[in-house]
Amino acid sequence: MKKILLSACLFIGCLLGSLWASDIPGKVDINTASVAELDTLPGIGPAIAARIIDFRTRNGPFRRSEDLLNVRGIGEKKFLKLKGRIVISLPEPQTVKPGPPVSRAGKAGQTPQPKRK
Repeated sequence: MKKILLSACLFIGCLLGSLWASDIPGKVDINTASVAELDTLPGIGPAIAARIIDFRTRNGPFRRSEDLLNVRGIGEKKFLKLKGRIVISLPEPQTVKPGPPVSRAGKAGQTPQPKRK
């Protein structure tokens, strides 16, 4: 029950967080932005925007803003110009699927034996 409640809270928190982040004027979410949206950032043209999306596709979502430094064409100076204009939405949490119930009397799938008198 706790896992389900925790998963629900995380999901709602991430959903609200990503909605909030996308509504900040002038900020661009680098995990969801298109080439056109990334192109609005200072020092980012269509070529570097395409590299950001390619990097994101190959390596998964950005976890920290500093991960942009791993994209070819983005160095320390360019990153410092971008840092105040970007946000990062967190990926949706993985839901844990419950497994088959386990009997407390024995191993899973075994029927408890009746007590002998």
